[in-house]
Amino acid sequence: MSEQRRIAVLCSGGLDSCVLLADLATQADVYPIYVQFGLAWEAQELAAQQAFVAAVRTPRVHGVTVLQTPVAPMYGEHWSVTGRGVPGADTEDSAVFLPGRNILMLGAAAVWCSTHSVHEIAIGSLGANPFPDASPAFFADFGRVLSTGLGHAVQVIAPYRGLHKEDIIRKHAGLPLELSLTCMAPRNGVHCGACNKCHERRVAFAAAGVPDRTRYAT
Repeated sequence: MSEQRRIAVLCSGGLDSCVLLADLATQADVYPIYVQFGLAWEAQELAAQQAFVAAVRTPRVHGVTVLQTPVAPMYGEHWSVTGRGVPGADTEDSAVFLPGRNILMLGAAAVWCSTHSVHEIAIGSLGANPFPDASPAFFADFGRVLSTGLGHAVQVIAPYRGLHKEDIIRKHAGLPLELSLTCMAPRNGVHCGACNKCHERRVAFAAAGVPDRTRYAT
């Protein structure tokens, strides 16, 4: 009998990564990994991630592993650390870029994989993601670098790289999507309704033609 497939899934508590872990659990044992950077919204984001995992209720989705990689020494007074000046609904995607985020997440997850006999890392990057650390070429190249540096084969996969948010909402509308948190300024677990990410989420639900059960403060 072949060995069961095991995948580490980078989870942020957001809609895309929550759907990804539930989706992959239909074909593998999945290990959600949440990387704490010290960002302003993380406590609420992690709570959302844990609530979603509990709601999925399948033995193939393991408990959330939290890895810590503080970015304050690198980011300084960046809005993501201070919570001040969060990009609003009318800002360009470039305004929400977090430098090196995928590099740090994948690096930390790869080290975890090397000590837990896991050889795949899944990330919920979508087709509209324009950032340099989210391209298929970057994922392939970085996977090779990590494998070489760790002496442990690891592949970075991005199953949703050819899809958009409305596509995964439409296909997975039966999941408890309202438990996910896609917001940069949440208020007691409720989406602020005014930031760039809340706007993106609302637009995607409308485009998918799926009722949005998300709670928004505004």
